[in-house]
Amino acid sequence: THVGDLEEAPDSWLWISPAPAVVASGENYSCWCPSKRLILRLLYFVFPIVQTLGLPITDEQIQEMKSNLDNIDFKMAAEEEKRLRHDVMAHVHTFGHCCPKAAPIIHLGATSCYVGDNTVGTHLARVISRLADFAKERADLPTLGFTHFQPAQLTTVGKRCCLWIQDLCMDLQNLKRVQDGLRFRGVKGTTGTQASFLQLFEGDHHKVEQLDKMVTEKAGFKRAFIITGQTYTRKVDIEVLSVLASLGASVHKICTDIRLLANLKEMEEPFEKQQIGSSAMPYKRNPMRSERCCSLARHLMTLLMDPLQTASVQWFERTLDDSANRRICLAEAFLTADTLLITLQNISEGLVVYPKVIERRIRQELPFMATENIIMAMVKAGGSRQDCHEKIRVLSQQAAAVVKQEGGDNDLIERIRADAYFSPIHSQLEHLLDPSSFTGRASQQVQRFLEEEVHPLLKPYGSVMKEKAELSL
Repeated sequence: THVGDLEEAPDSWLWISPAPAVVASGENYSCWCPSKRLILRLLYFVFPIVQTLGLPITDEQIQEMKSNLDNIDFKMAAEEEKRLRHDVMAHVHTFGHCCPKAAPIIHLGATSCYVGDNTVGTHLARVISRLADFAKERADLPTLGFTHFQPAQLTTVGKRCCLWIQDLCMDLQNLKRVQDGLRFRGVKGTTGTQASFLQLFEGDHHKVEQLDKMVTEKAGFKRAFIITGQTYTRKVDIEVLSVLASLGASVHKICTDIRLLANLKEMEEPFEKQQIGSSAMPYKRNPMRSERCCSLARHLMTLLMDPLQTASVQWFERTLDDSANRRICLAEAFLTADTLLITLQNISEGLVVYPKVIERRIRQELPFMATENIIMAMVKAGGSRQDCHEKIRVLSQQAAAVVKQEGGDNDLIERIRADAYFSPIHSQLEHLLDPSSFTGRASQQVQRFLEEEVHPLLKPYGSVMKEKAELSL
């Protein structure tokens, strides 16, 4: 296919990245669309400020620019970029066409990297909130714990969910830390020395510093870098994408657990009435939301390699091999993270638990776990620990053979009831096999964790918690 053919092709023939187009929220998606690029706004920020600092810029020029900030001729900008091979200068020329009076001063002293370098938390907070409600409601519900995906001791459904929440809380804290620590590149000039602005202000260092400070504040930042090259250090991109990649790992772990629990039929993600699990097997209820999260999470984690490599190859004050890469990986990372969180919120708002299935699995494994308690009860009733241990060993192996070789249920307790040796504790067996006595402090840990760590972390997001996640999958 020739490029000319593609220019006439219908939209359905053109490839676009599916990651942002799948679920990402409108507010996040629009941040990266062409109409929201900050090129013109960052240029406009400078002029009222330098006017107050004494440069000959008229109110009429400033007003003309302000009136045309959203008047972007994208077709003309594309043609200019093709001609000039420079994205920022293409927009400067296009803006100058709309603002003929201001054209002579546009881009005054500013480099393209002043312009180019400068809501995931809300969605993450909502996910944590939904899972916190889920954990609180099921804090006391015993379930079989797994290590190496082999049956271990009991835990509770709520306690297991808190493992997920804890990882997400760390992600939210890291996101806030990086966000609060972000600094503006500021007005630094071609190689970061501010030489062009010092010349504009005829050697007045104080005015250059004032300009830097005022533009930084106008852009919404508390601080600017003191030291830069032509760009801010690309290690900033590493920090930002590290947090998002770490979030991807958290979501992958959570959704993998949900997929495994769906296989055990203990828990399921939401499943619509008309949803089809498999085109060939109509009985299937595939965990497709969780599968999609795992798929996108892997993509998000791999994006961290881009800023790592970009930062490592920035020669001296700057090279341009960062630009094309950053346009892809930064937008993809934020939009993919947004998609993940909206989907995970939808999952967490509709998780279904099957207590009877959980109870049945506990009944299959609990008799073996309870053997130590049974031995101790027999010792208290006057029995010999060694004799009791041998009796239990023999009966346990017989019961295990029924389970593994015959595919039957675990009948260890029935064997103990039928053995006269254990008659002193027959009346205690129901109590000794109560699942809640095997979950330790799981319930108390859930309550303390939610009260001391989760709820305080979510408090700043209280006003945006009610919105539900709607998917178009």
